[in-house]
Amino acid sequence: MATIKPFKAVRPFPEKAQDVAALPYDVYNRKEAAAAARGKLDSFLRVDRPETTLDDRMKMDDPFVYETARKNLDKLFYRKALTQDNKDCLYIYELIMDGRSQVGLVVCTAIDEYLNNTIKKHELTRADKEEDRIKHVNACDANTGPIFLTYRGEDAINVIVDKWRKENAPVYDFVSEDGIIHRAWVIDDDSMINRLVKKFKNVKSLYIADGHHRSASAVKVGLMRREANPNYTGEEEFNYFLSVLFPDEQLYIMDYNRVVKDLNGLSIEEFLNALSEKFEIEDRGSEAVKPQQKGSFGLYLDNKWYLLTVKEGVYDLADPVNSLDVAILQNNVLVPILGIGDIRTDERIDFVGGIRGLKELERRVNDDMTLAFSMYPTSIEELMNIADADLLMPPKSTWFEPKLRSGLFIHKLS
Repeated sequence: MATIKPFKAVRPFPEKAQDVAALPYDVYNRKEAAAAARGKLDSFLRVDRPETTLDDRMKMDDPFVYETARKNLDKLFYRKALTQDNKDCLYIYELIMDGRSQVGLVVCTAIDEYLNNTIKKHELTRADKEEDRIKHVNACDANTGPIFLTYRGEDAINVIVDKWRKENAPVYDFVSEDGIIHRAWVIDDDSMINRLVKKFKNVKSLYIADGHHRSASAVKVGLMRREANPNYTGEEEFNYFLSVLFPDEQLYIMDYNRVVKDLNGLSIEEFLNALSEKFEIEDRGSEAVKPQQKGSFGLYLDNKWYLLTVKEGVYDLADPVNSLDVAILQNNVLVPILGIGDIRTDERIDFVGGIRGLKELERRVNDDMTLAFSMYPTSIEELMNIADADLLMPPKSTWFEPKLRSGLFIHKLS
């Protein structure tokens, strides 16, 4: 049973929504974030990545950085960019990319359901990244970035949401710089809110699609505040965190590709010979390889593309984790041949979202890497099955598009 809760969102005035809305903080490195925020005084990136407004020499974990996040959030109120609703509402958020729509419900979800695994996870988190967001949430006294959740679709929920969209005008309707259409509606009718809350009680589980670090941090902040307030009732806002819930059938997972710094001391011939033990190798020359089915991979090396097809018997089809393409590559190439240690932290490997295209893989290899692997996307069903089995996917297994914008909905903790 999933619990959803309406809340008084902090959100932009309609005429400011496009200026405030920003891509998630973690899609940028520091240099990219600074460039994206430059000259945009209303951009929420100045809150989510406050170091973009400070001297480059400032360490990103300096306490002053988090103080700046809070100040930059306050400035958005002073600049008449943000306001707060005066009653608890639910919200609808639609994104349209290349003509394909996905419609989510913006709500608060319970930290207790994260703890009891009603909200299911599929990835490990890193302590340093959690700590960063814990400090950020505490400083801002708010969940500033929504957690992207999914669930096995319920027609009854879709009917209610679609009816509201058809009968009411959106409060936001704009196109972001990357061509994504963003629309939002406010559900302020108590009877409609109660109907949706009741319908979600029929949803057995929610699944984190994107935002494992944000959700883990939000939960830990909630637990810290419970400890500081031993007489808490459970109704306080810090017992909940900001989420956007999308039905699974609407989601689109793109490939999440890999680039590697070197061949681990091997020559090209030695590397290809090692690959041939587990993969059929087809030389494709200059033709970029975008895998079309599970068990196939593109390899870009020495200005040439190869199609790799895993040989029969290399992995167990019945194993939900090790049968993932990202696991096949990790278990048979990245670790044993290329000597990558911890996939999450090894500096010899980097990850490139499929939205950047195969040309980006070629560019990285020609610039600062030696080889690249193009991947076949993980499916949403694979993700949910692994989460249901209380198992974990390898790092960087999924890349969802389009990306939810931060700043359109903010949840205050007190």
